[in-house]
Formats: sequence, C-alpha cells, structure tokens
Amino acid sequence: MIETLKNAFRNKDIRKKILLTLLFLFVFRLGCYIPIPGLTRSAFAEAVTGNDFFALMSGITGNALANGTLFALGIGPYINASIIIQLLTVGIPPLERLSKQGEEGRKKITNITRIVTIVLAIIQSVGIIVLFGNSKDAIRTDLFFDSLAFAGIYMTIVYTAGSCLVMWIGERITEYGIGNGISMIIFIGILSTAGTTIIEKFKGISGDVGGTLLELGLFVLITVILFFCIVFVDLAERKIPVQYAKQVRGTKMYGGQSSVIPMKITGSGVMPLIFAFAIISFPSMIIGLFWPESTAAAGIQIWFSGSSPEWYGQVIYTLALCLLIFAFSFFYAQIQFNPEDVSKSIQQNGGFIQGIRPGKPTAQYLRKINKRITLFGAIFLTLVAFIPSMAFSWASYDLVGVFSTTGILIVVSVALEFDKQLQSQIMMKNYKGFLK
Repeated sequence: MIETLKNAFRNKDIRKKILLTLLFLFVFRLGCYIPIPGLTRSAFAEAVTGNDFFALMSGITGNALANGTLFALGIGPYINASIIIQLLTVGIPPLERLSKQGEEGRKKITNITRIVTIVLAIIQSVGIIVLFGNSKDAIRTDLFFDSLAFAGIYMTIVYTAGSCLVMWIGERITEYGIGNGISMIIFIGILSTAGTTIIEKFKGISGDVGGTLLELGLFVLITVILFFCIVFVDLAERKIPVQYAKQVRGTKMYGGQSSVIPMKITGSGVMPLIFAFAIISFPSMIIGLFWPESTAAAGIQIWFSGSSPEWYGQVIYTLALCLLIFAFSFFYAQIQFNPEDVSKSIQQNGGFIQGIRPGKPTAQYLRKINKRITLFGAIFLTLVAFIPSMAFSWASYDLVGVFSTTGILIVVSVALEFDKQLQSQIMMKNYKGFLK
C-alpha cells in the first residue's frame, strides 16, 4: 500500500486526483462541524446515543449526527436510496430494462436514485425532529417564534440540503478523484469517529498513566490482529476453472483458453450486517420516536436489546441478529450472483466446466458452490458482528465503540478497493507511456 502511494504521487495526473479527493473530504469534514442554530448539543447527543440505530448512523457520519451539525444525515439517505433502487431493479421490469441500456440507462437510474435520496432525507429529518421533540430542551423554540413546527420545518430543510450536498461531494469524488466517493465518505467518517474516541481516551488520562498506555497498546494489538484476519478472509475466493473450446473461423483458430470464475467468501460485503442491524433496530426506533415513555418501550429494552439488563433479553437479541444476518446473506447472494446467467454466458462463448455438462447442470453446480460459500460468509459475518466488541472490551470498556462491527468491514473493504484503484490508475498511465 505504501509503495503504491509512492508510485501514485510520482505521476502528476494521479497526484492531482488524490489531492482533489483530499480536498473534497476536507470539505465534508468541515461541514460535520458546522452547527445548526436552535439545537442544544448535549440534549441532541443524549437523544441520539439512546437509540441504537441513530448511534450506528452517527458512527458512520463521524459523530456529525450526535453533534447536530449540517451534515448530520451524512451519506445515509443516498446509501438507502441506492439499496432500494438496486433491489427494485430485480423485481420491476422498467428498471431492469434501464439497467441493461448501458450508459444512458445508468444516468436515468442515477437521477431516480437522487430523487429517492431527497425523499428519504426528508423522512429521516422528520424522524430526527420528532425524536428531539420528545427530548426536553433539545430544540430552542425561542429562536423560531416559540413554534416547534416552524423549527422542525427549518431543520428538515437544512438537514435535507446537507444530505444533498454530501451526495454531490461523493459524486464529485467519483468523477474527479480516486475510487468511489460514497465509500470514501463513509471511510473517513468511521476513521474520524475512531480518532475522536482515542483522543478522548488520551484526554482522560489522570493518575494511572502506565495502565492507560497499556490499555491503548493492547487495543492496537487487538486491532491489528482483527484487521489481519478480516483482510485474510476478505481476499479469499473460490476459483472455478472454465475451459473454452477451440473454434475455427475462416483461416484462424479462436478459443482454447482457460479462465476462472472467482467467487469471494464475502461477496455480499457488509450489506447483510447493515440490513440486519437496521431491521433489528427498527421496532425500538419507532417506539422510541413516538412512545418513548410507554410500557412497550420498557419491555423492548428488557426483552429484546443488546444492552438489556437481563440475560434473556441479550440472548434473544443475539439469536435474532444471527438469523437476520444469515437470511440477508443468502438473499443478497442471490441478487449479486445469478447462476443461470453465468451458465448461459459460458455456454454462449463455447466454454464449459470440466466434468460438468453445459446448460442446466452447470447452473446447478454453480448454485451449489454459491450456497456453500455464502454459508461460510454468513458465519464469518456473524462472528464479526460480536467478536470485535468482545475483543476490544478486553483492552478497555472505553474503547469498545472505537470501531463498530460494520465499521471494521467497511474500513477494510474501502482500503483494499482504494489500493486496487490506485494500482489500476498507475498501470494505465504506464501502458499509455509505453505506447507513446
């Protein structure tokens, strides 16, 4: 990675893209510190921390949500809109036709995604305002003519505009910078949250300096081990060999080559974890927004919560989360990899898998392999959902929230993807210079 960065900075064009990426990320982080008039920051942070779903979103935005700043929603609405459109593309024929129309269809789907992003940003903004309305002294209505409705409309507009601005920054990074801008924004938000937590740990050093340094050293060691294991599994893949038959066309012979179909263990990425955490947090989020003082809210906190004071509440929560991770892993694997389409493509190009007949037997073979790999991927994601927090608690309970379960996977995948993008850019420049 370090050698790749050195080679990238030696090239003027790539160096310019890296600097533009850093500039856009700096603008994003600057917006994460611009406060919104009318909010009491302490009450705002307390309301967000008390909700598991909003706490997860705050970690992705670099604590911008907990601080009540301009970019409080971050890139969340755009991610949700992209997921929704991607899922609808499978089931709605017009969207499926657009996805197969090349560049023009991609532009239309992008515009639809932007519209859905604005709608979701408005909905999330209203939900946050309702949450604040249930918290005492969270909103200063004296700045809005003592009208909570007027304050809510103002903040909804500001948060929606901030989310659209973050979406624009992400698209500009993709167009003018290095790699996927949306992923880079999430990446920098998670690292910012981790950095802030570690800095607060240093500020809290009082008498036992040696003990604190020992905790930080143990935390660094555990982090390195976890990242090594996750990178090792993330790069693992099953390669299915494909042989292409020789074909004679005129006086020339084509084919006769061998290739592979790479199938990654973590092909679905972090999406099953995001889906699982979102679904399992949805009931408590809704009840917390509209009926925070009800019996149902207290019952969910006891019977169905990761922070339940009773052991049976934590057990039920853990089992439900594991089942959701497995369900979404298999669901997302079916969307990402279609054995019938792959089998048809292999057959049309004169290829075959050794020992497997072309057509339906090949599709059945690929489906069986995909299910086995997805099973191991689901087990891996389930372990990632629980092991990091347990491992970090061995170092210090203050450092448990430095990296969330989804945050670790996102950081690893984005860093690996950024390295691949840099290598491909360097390779393109080298080929271009060779041809000249």
